[in-house]
Amino acid sequence: MSPAEQSPSALTFDLVTRCTTTKARAATLQLPHGPVQLPMFMPVATQASIKGLTPKQLEETGCKLCLNNTYHLGLKPGQETLDAIGGAHKLQSWPHNILTDSGGFQMVSLLELAQVTEEGVRFLSPHDGTPMLLTPEHSVSLQNSIGSDIIMQLDDVIATTSPDHARIEEAMHRSVRWLDRCIEAHKRPESQNLFCIIQGGLSLELRKVCCREMVARDTPGIAIGGLSGGEAKTEYCKVVDTCTGLLPEYKPRYVMGVGYPEDILVSIALGADMFDCVWPTRTARFGNAITNTGTHNLKNAAYAYDFQPVEEGCKCTCCRPPSEGGLGITRAYIHHTTAKETVGAHLLSIHNVYHLLEMVRQAKTSIIEQRFPAFLKAYFAKLYDGNKTKYPKWAVDALRGVGVDLMIEE
Repeated sequence: MSPAEQSPSALTFDLVTRCTTTKARAATLQLPHGPVQLPMFMPVATQASIKGLTPKQLEETGCKLCLNNTYHLGLKPGQETLDAIGGAHKLQSWPHNILTDSGGFQMVSLLELAQVTEEGVRFLSPHDGTPMLLTPEHSVSLQNSIGSDIIMQLDDVIATTSPDHARIEEAMHRSVRWLDRCIEAHKRPESQNLFCIIQGGLSLELRKVCCREMVARDTPGIAIGGLSGGEAKTEYCKVVDTCTGLLPEYKPRYVMGVGYPEDILVSIALGADMFDCVWPTRTARFGNAITNTGTHNLKNAAYAYDFQPVEEGCKCTCCRPPSEGGLGITRAYIHHTTAKETVGAHLLSIHNVYHLLEMVRQAKTSIIEQRFPAFLKAYFAKLYDGNKTKYPKWAVDALRGVGVDLMIEE
């Protein structure tokens, strides 16, 4: 479907170029609060807050789109407060774009608190145990109040590791029915973009059926959901590859819950555009720094006298020297503060978020310049110190499937 044939929406998707080897794309996504560059990573501000970062600090990482969670904001501060202040942009002083997860994922993460029926999901509040019914209509109403630029349908989420194929199939069909209810309930299509979510577990046949049904509904964007739940990476790649092969060329493709660098880069090669995960800030709170040579725990005693920046050459506020307008933070300072002071975790959060955003920015540049396969080879070589025997087999196999052999030199 060409851009001219799409249904009206509050976004435009401008395809800049495609990689001539892989399925990777570079694009500009114009949203109500400004353009974002694809591929992209979205930091997660679950309760309208990125743990450890002020809105200004998040903005300084170059982030133009972050994620809030409908379920949590519906509980606190609640819809009445969101309506009174005029939405989450004002609540969190964020001038750029917001995507909201519908609350469906909580069916997995808070399963002991949830009961799923055709009507919706009945939760017990993790705050005080009070009951809350989240229906497709209520989820959309909450997201309309939040005012997010991208809203997600309520979907029936089942862990990919579940052996219950019948329940996975039921959830897939229910997600399609719930999408129809979300479309009907959506009151602000001129300013908020409703994305559908493809379900079907690890069954490629169910995923194909769901792709056909969801694509027929012609939502402004499409997500691939239900992954990153502990499934084998080989199976994950098969699902992403299968789905992207069936999705429209002129719509953004969002793989939900993906945040490890290798996972993101392989998924870009498989044709996905958008990713999100809490991992970069969560791992920062344990003292872990994400770098091009791997993730390093700066709590280790080896870093007590290490006066290098967290990552040499990194341009984040944390790593840049004062002469370049940065803070010039050293590994030794993070080591000193991260155990007993919160500032160490805050500084690492800034670095980690910036690192993933910069990684996908570099990936996009390499796609535009038609050197993405070389970028992938260089990235994996540095990450594993040139030792090809350490390359994860799933990544090698997935990239071979789209024309890139990491084991062969350029």
